Amino acid sequence: MGNLLYLIAVILVIIWAISFLGGFYTGGIIHILLVIAVVAILLRLIRGAA
Repeated sequence: MGNLLYLIAVILVIIWAISFLGGFYTGGIIHILLVIAVVAILLRLIRGAA
């Protein structure tokens, strides 16, 4: 389950970066998902499972 959460977090960060740099409007939901993704990545790094 941890690997799946990490994969989803990475995908969300990539989608956010593409939409941010590409100038596409994705709405406010992508920023909420980005925060969740960053928290998931940080938790994984803090636990030392990377």
